[in-house]
Amino acid sequence: MSARPIAVVTGASRGIGRAIALRLAERYDIVALARTTEALAELAREIKESRGVCTPVTVDLADTAAVEKALARVDADVLVNNAGLITIKPFLEITPGEWRQLLDVNLTAVYTATRALLPGMMARKRGFIVLIGSLAGRNTFPGGTGYTATKHGVIGFAESLMLEVRDHNVRVATIMPGSVDTHGLPGDGDRSWMLTPEQVADAVWFAVTQPENALISRIEMRPAAPKKR
Repeated sequence: MSARPIAVVTGASRGIGRAIALRLAERYDIVALARTTEALAELAREIKESRGVCTPVTVDLADTAAVEKALARVDADVLVNNAGLITIKPFLEITPGEWRQLLDVNLTAVYTATRALLPGMMARKRGFIVLIGSLAGRNTFPGGTGYTATKHGVIGFAESLMLEVRDHNVRVATIMPGSVDTHGLPGDGDRSWMLTPEQVADAVWFAVTQPENALISRIEMRPAAPKKR
């Protein structure tokens, strides 16, 4: 049995989450949560080929009871709340179902996973919770009523939690990328100017590998050069 610390990554089957899982596997045993069994199995194979350990867990992160059950016996040193949906459309075109799904995946799943793992971190007096936010959590734009609402919520949650748990030696950080070339992004065309999932993963690595007496609580990152119009 591995003696390495454990990192839980939600939405780990593709995009930013997959890149984070691969990066953290250099130091941590990974518990990878997502809905897609085949993609999780491929991630686990790739990590194993690099002599790492990955436990794939197929679960719908919008299913609170299922997430609680999946994490009930996990003693995590790191939790990366990465899973998220992007829905960009005018407010009156967002259906009630889409609205609930945005809240369930982007916000409620953060609550559920954090609530499942935080008590153990506090009891052991160590732990790191990372939330993948967005610059949309500080800014607004037309068509973003649903998405930006959830990302504003994530940032408010993270910054409040950080102040609550720091005395228990649990650290909380928010990574806030701008445009990232990843799945679910609406539109097409040239994306070469965007950040890559691997660059976001490097930011997560930088945050969680700081000395224990240091906390980088927020990282904002954006493409160096904006898209040419």
